[in-house]
Amino acid sequence: MSEKELHNVTITTRDRLMLAWQNSMELTRDFETYSKETGDERVSVMFAAFAEDEGKHAAKLLGLLDEYDTFA
Repeated sequence: MSEKELHNVTITTRDRLMLAWQNSMELTRDFETYSKETGDERVSVMFAAFAEDEGKHAAKLLGLLDEYDTFA
């Protein structure tokens, strides 16, 4: 019997959206911090771009989460 079966735990789509959004937000903050802490301009610009991209991912995930909460 698996751990999931033993405890009868079901991870829902909403749970997965929430976890993905939280992870994406954390990456956004991390990349933003890294962009400010590095002394290499090339790396700083790269991390800033990653932060922007990850912020867009987080926004899309939050939009889906909001829709899911509204219509699910």
